[in-house]
Amino acid sequence: MRHWGESPFEPELAAEAVLGQMEMAVIVCDRFSNIIHINAFAKKLFGFAGSEYIGQSVLSLGIAEEDHEQATELARHVLKGGVWEGTFCNLRADGSTIYTRAQAVPLRHPSGAIDGVAILAREALRSNQRDQDRYGLLDRIGTRLAGSLELEVTLRAVADTLIPQFADHVFIDLASADKLVRRVSRHAGGWTPPPGTWAEVGEQVVHPPEHHAAKAMSRRDAVLVDLSTGLDGELGLTSMISAPLVARGQVLGVMSLGLSHLGRRADPHYDGFDRDLVGAIAGRVALSIDNAMLFEEERQTALAFQRHLLPGERPPRLDGLQIAWRYEPARPLESHGHGIQTQVGGDWYDVIPLSAGRVGIVIGDVEGRGARAAAVMGQLRAALRAFAQDDKSPADIMRKLDEWVRTMSPADAPRPSLVSCTYFVYDAWSRELTFSNAGHSPPLTVVDGRVGELDFHSAAGAMLGVRSPGLGGDIIYNEETVTLPPGSTLVLYTDGLVERRPRDDGTYYTGEQARGLIQADLARVARSGVETVANTVFSAVPGDIDDDVALVVMRTAPEELPVEERTFPSEPIMVSEARRLAAETFAAWGLHDDEAEMACLLVSEIVTNVVLHATNVPAQKRALVGAPELSFDEDDWDLSSVGLGLGRPEPVKQEFRLRLRKGAGALWVEVFDPDLRLPRIRNAGETDEGGRGLYLVDQIAARWGSRPTPDGKAVWFELPLT
Repeated sequence: MRHWGESPFEPELAAEAVLGQMEMAVIVCDRFSNIIHINAFAKKLFGFAGSEYIGQSVLSLGIAEEDHEQATELARHVLKGGVWEGTFCNLRADGSTIYTRAQAVPLRHPSGAIDGVAILAREALRSNQRDQDRYGLLDRIGTRLAGSLELEVTLRAVADTLIPQFADHVFIDLASADKLVRRVSRHAGGWTPPPGTWAEVGEQVVHPPEHHAAKAMSRRDAVLVDLSTGLDGELGLTSMISAPLVARGQVLGVMSLGLSHLGRRADPHYDGFDRDLVGAIAGRVALSIDNAMLFEEERQTALAFQRHLLPGERPPRLDGLQIAWRYEPARPLESHGHGIQTQVGGDWYDVIPLSAGRVGIVIGDVEGRGARAAAVMGQLRAALRAFAQDDKSPADIMRKLDEWVRTMSPADAPRPSLVSCTYFVYDAWSRELTFSNAGHSPPLTVVDGRVGELDFHSAAGAMLGVRSPGLGGDIIYNEETVTLPPGSTLVLYTDGLVERRPRDDGTYYTGEQARGLIQADLARVARSGVETVANTVFSAVPGDIDDDVALVVMRTAPEELPVEERTFPSEPIMVSEARRLAAETFAAWGLHDDEAEMACLLVSEIVTNVVLHATNVPAQKRALVGAPELSFDEDDWDLSSVGLGLGRPEPVKQEFRLRLRKGAGALWVEVFDPDLRLPRIRNAGETDEGGRGLYLVDQIAARWGSRPTPDGKAVWFELPLT
């Protein structure tokens, strides 16, 4: 018998029925954060249809990577018996973004032990905590904007944070010179507006004076408008807020946010509170945009400064050698904990035409980053070019650069800048590569399709600037010479190519692992063009570079280059013989008659100068000052018994060597002799019979000069070929 007031129905509400009807997502996880139950509203909130997430990690609900650490902290805290509450950013299955407010509590066994975690979640801004969550949005905007100083990243962060949580449409127009240019046009759910609806990104925007965006800029205050009619009945705009972007007293542009039926909100209209909130957001956005624009200007200035200190975009055309190069600065360092830097650095390279068609190639890296490293790099490149034009050997150039680096540092610097560097000299006709190294990584080599490294034996020296100014030491720079087979490839690079390259899991490739990836890809494209090789090597290791990268690829020609060489006795009659050899060689090479005649004339002048002044110099007699003159007669000495056979030595016959070389666009002539004295142009008088030979060479040849050799010197000149 029932009493008055009692319900006629027995309570039969199961827990499953209650959870299924809740307008709140319920997710139950075990101790290992694996999902064991979800209700219907959770499927709707997170955008999936079935139970495919059962048994998966809670991170599979689309928690953004930036919030993974927060989710881990949630589980750790709740499994210790605590209660946690906070906001997550979730990526839905359709690609849209949603912010959820979550509360997590521990699940206890009847024994009192904690078996898992129960999470209650709802969409942010859809509860009684509306005001609190919107202030949370302001904090999140500030956090996202603090993550980058790059303008495009800043603008993208603004749009990603506001859509879809607070807006269905976001537009940002920035002033450029005297016009507005649309920089952001983003819409919820990946929706694309019909053509001609709004200005596209990159197009100029003109707002009439009565437009809410124009009013916002003129008033310097946020403007709220309710739209009675939209673009169409289904996706029409219902409400918009335009807020000026003002920083340091200047209007940078305007930001407009809109609501429409895309968001399927219960109330698709903004109110006065929203207008004030957008005004506050616009202030922070404007300051971040201004900082990003200033930083971009500084960065572009620094990059232009550095790029002008490096060679041009296209390598020069060289005989017997193909060249490709790359330079790429790293991204700004504000996310790496090093402070804000432009990431220009001291990586450098150069290709220097030398005498007789030889080529100097250098790759190097100045320690540190920023303008100072770039300035040191520019001075170092200029100094090396000056030393190289004197045809110094690679080891001599390294010694000079080391001294230059140690003496150029400011007086208040704790120590000189450290510089790694390798200088190569390549002769395409003999295929000899001579090099000296100062603490730089050896280049990769590709010979007959096999990838390896160039061995640095005696040429492996210490970095430039290791010794303090004014101190001596045991640092010695040597050089080596190797012969490169036809079609060989060398890949010169700086350490930014292989150091601190991130993996997908957040760890980094080691230098050996990075080199292994590069060598594998290099073997795959070993027979491709040098540009393809350069692109492949640069992109072989995935992930953003942490330091700037310089890369030079050089390949030797498969064919032999024309050369003729002969040694002559140093006698006046040999001048005509040398000219005859030159004439026959030039004819065989197919030179035009006027070019051959001009070249033969200069050959005569150079050879005559060598015969008269270099190879017929009498030996200077040396005597002790103030000492008595000693003399003896050979007849008084019998030296046959000791086998010395001393007598009057035969005079050494002096010789000179003539070498002719032909390239694609120039002809080179070299004359070698044993005299160490370098020639110079004389100012011959009107009545002088000689002294005009080198002057004639200087006036006719494109370039000429002399360089020391191990056993004397070489005088050379270059003539262009039509």
